[in-house]
Amino acid sequence: MSLTASEQYCLDEGRRHDHDRYLTALFLPAERRAAALALYAFNLEIARTREIVSEPLLGQIRLQWWRETIEGLFAGNPREHPVVDALGAAIRGHDLSRERLDGLIDAREADLDDGPPPDVESLEAYAAETSGELSALVMQTLVRGGETSITAARGVGTAWAIIGLARAVGFHAQTQRIYIPEDLLSEYEVERRRLFDLKPSAGLNRSIEAMVTRAETFIADARSSSPDIPKSARRGLLLASLADRHIAAIRKAGFDPFAIPAAQASPVLRLAWAAWRGRY
Repeated sequence: MSLTASEQYCLDEGRRHDHDRYLTALFLPAERRAAALALYAFNLEIARTREIVSEPLLGQIRLQWWRETIEGLFAGNPREHPVVDALGAAIRGHDLSRERLDGLIDAREADLDDGPPPDVESLEAYAAETSGELSALVMQTLVRGGETSITAARGVGTAWAIIGLARAVGFHAQTQRIYIPEDLLSEYEVERRRLFDLKPSAGLNRSIEAMVTRAETFIADARSSSPDIPKSARRGLLLASLADRHIAAIRKAGFDPFAIPAAQASPVLRLAWAAWRGRY
């Protein structure tokens, strides 16, 4: 696969900072791979906004820069940036939706608020509007007008985000951030002070179990659509296979977010076998 300098930059960014998505992109058809990697690199740019700014206002400025950048791309006035260059090629080559790209940026404003989502429905909406829509955009590069495929991709991406937030509870707690919904914190009587001190509790474990159960439902729904999804497009859903591994690790840890082991190297051969069989 011959890559431009911008596409190589996106590949390198994904390999370093979003390895699971990068790995699944390698199993996509060669003529679609660069577009997926560009989308993943764009997502990295906006997703890490909260981590690299010192205050919310700076985060808003960064997100606004990307809004104006997307506007420029669709107006034919691209800014000089390797991700912008690669994303522009993906937009032109696959008629990607500006509404979905803008929505990804808008959804990241929630990251600038350290408080938890009010309820499970809000958590799911955040997961769908970020990772879910990202997966839907990647699927848009694989199929045209395949609403069933896009819906399945959105479900897998939503589940991926929920699982990722469950696994990152300890990381977020160190900066007093919470993504566990308020209604779960209340229902299971999770003490925030104890959570911020990185101390486990039965209630915390039950709230993580509730989140993981919802993620499993999204994955099961996506898999139920498999017969109606072209075999080649199912490669855009391989994150579901990797999600299974993370869920198993969380269960093995008794849903204690502080006991979840660091992610191991992704099973490349297992992914290859799933891709060849049209499974996810």
